[in-house]
Amino acid sequence: MSKKSLVITSIGPDTMEVLHTFAKASKERNFDFIMIGDTKSPAEFKIDGCDFWSVDRQLTVDSKFAKLCPVKHYARKNIGYIIALQNGTEEIVETDDDNFPREEFWNEKSRTVKAYDIKGQGWVNVYNYFSDNDKFIWPRGLPLEELQKVSKPLTDYEMKEVLCPIQQGLADENPDVDAVYRLAYPLPLNFNKGMNLALGDGAWSPFNSQNTYWYKEAFPLLYLPAYCSFRMTDIWRSYVAQRIAWANGWSILFHEATVWQERNVHNLMKDFEDEIPGYLNNYKICSELAALNIKGGKENMLDDLLTCYDMLTSKGFVGKEEDVLVRAWTEDISKLW
Repeated sequence: MSKKSLVITSIGPDTMEVLHTFAKASKERNFDFIMIGDTKSPAEFKIDGCDFWSVDRQLTVDSKFAKLCPVKHYARKNIGYIIALQNGTEEIVETDDDNFPREEFWNEKSRTVKAYDIKGQGWVNVYNYFSDNDKFIWPRGLPLEELQKVSKPLTDYEMKEVLCPIQQGLADENPDVDAVYRLAYPLPLNFNKGMNLALGDGAWSPFNSQNTYWYKEAFPLLYLPAYCSFRMTDIWRSYVAQRIAWANGWSILFHEATVWQERNVHNLMKDFEDEIPGYLNNYKICSELAALNIKGGKENMLDDLLTCYDMLTSKGFVGKEEDVLVRAWTEDISKLW
């Protein structure tokens, strides 16, 4: 059996029911449950089956990145990935502290999955395929310019075995949509079951950090940027991961919801403000990524990651301060991966 880790970041204590649910299930299934705190987290936080890391404890990690990462940012989740690697994990599943797992969340997974093989289609609204025709919905991070694009019928695509070291599960009840959607359309919404889509070379879709499974060969691509909007960090990570995945012959799997979200309190207009960099730049970023010379192969992956972030910082999509952080990350990962 491969060693598996669950990584969540939380400041608690309002999410204790979710955290206890994950801790109990992780202990029963022999998952390492690593929870990363921040400055607002309680000084003492103990749940049986959960390995909690306060900010002070995070600073004891043998990691250059952990000592440089800013506080009060979701990017501290990167420290949880580093701890998991130091513990010898081979598979990482991540979610957030407002998602409740269904039994299927814990099912044994495989890198190779039978799925609709989608390539060369440009932007793909994955949520369209998991919802009924009368439900207009799109994932957070899909460029607004692409909302009216008509999705091809699934019958246009071949069903085949596809290599997917990164796998995105959807979330029911309160799915991961942007502030524009939340301000304009009603929720809750549940997605349809029993389908796999694999997006490969030339097919873009954002994926998030709310229900995502990573195999060891893709671990360098876990990196969440710190010097960008909180609402964009996992989305822009997903673009970088997709571009490098293409060069390695991988696809990104999208599958049915295995969590349901009881969303933490949000100010939708604040979310909208924080998503403006995405509304303005999502399309541009992926055009720039597509034009990069990405080499592919394990021996080049860390350099390929730096190539992507050099573009993001040089073009002003991500702050220049990211340079030091992403290089600290690659230095740490090179010793562990």
